Amino acid sequence: MPYKLGDIAEHLNAELRGDPECLISELSTLAEATPSCLSFLSNRRYIKQLESTQAAAVILDNKNANKCPAHALVVDNPYLGYALAAQLLYPLTDIKPGIHSTSSIAETARIDANSQINAHAVVQEGAVIGTGVFIASGCVIGSNVVIGDNTRLLENTVVCHHVVIGKNVLIHPGVVIGADGFGLAEQNDGSWIKIPQIGSVIVEDDVEIGANTTIDRGALGDTYIGRGVKIDNQVQIGHNVTIGEFTAIAGCTGIAGSSRLGKRCRIGGGCGISGHLEITDDVILTGMSAVNNSIIQSGIYSSPLSATDNKTWRKNVARFHRLDESFKKIRDEISEIKNG
Repeated sequence: MPYKLGDIAEHLNAELRGDPECLISELSTLAEATPSCLSFLSNRRYIKQLESTQAAAVILDNKNANKCPAHALVVDNPYLGYALAAQLLYPLTDIKPGIHSTSSIAETARIDANSQINAHAVVQEGAVIGTGVFIASGCVIGSNVVIGDNTRLLENTVVCHHVVIGKNVLIHPGVVIGADGFGLAEQNDGSWIKIPQIGSVIVEDDVEIGANTTIDRGALGDTYIGRGVKIDNQVQIGHNVTIGEFTAIAGCTGIAGSSRLGKRCRIGGGCGISGHLEITDDVILTGMSAVNNSIIQSGIYSSPLSATDNKTWRKNVARFHRLDESFKKIRDEISEIKNG
């Protein structure tokens, strides 16, 4: 539904420079906006688009407000302002309490009457589902799972037995929480023996988990996802991993078992974190970083090599393999010079 610009300004705690009665019906980019749209400027690369935008209003900072040809909502952090405006204009779908006739609900499951369970969902024995929970079609909730109030599980999510999920959690399609961790013991003949994974997964409040992400259950203790953690699509979190509150993890990252990430970390896409490591609070890993040692000091860390043409890469690899030999030769030559 349309909102008055004055109401949006109040929601954003923004300074309004323009008509508070102007009606806004949707959000759009600066380049594609129409006269009913609200847009935003948070990256100076798009200042030229600001000059020609057809948006009715723009969220931006004070530095760029005088360049705005439309009504302006002036805030310190335009990207945050955009996020708040998006929540206002595009609220989550309201819960429609009830259980679809095609779902399968165990007699011992406890489901609050104000929750919604859609078609072909399965809720197994002893599961407890709080109030305002939304469970989409095709979800499977294992035995003795606990799901907190106002949590939303989208299509084909699987939550395995004894997992605990907090309040206000958003889980996107295809997520699997609580599958067995990769626990194996090698025998003398090289074959493998499976180690039963008897821990669980605890997901605290206000977490978001992206599509097709997998979070393994603990081998003995629990895998733990702290409050406010945000996880992108196709992330693999191994058994007994701990992730501190408000950490954000971008897509295709893999975290091996028993590693512990601190609070407020930022993990770029495609990172690989080895097992049994400690990463302290407020660490930023840039995309494709490989972490093989613990990080005990906050800061920004990077490790990947940039891509280059194959011919140069092959030469560099060959030289890398001769690096130890070259170092020893140089060391011996320096030693001979010093000894005269």
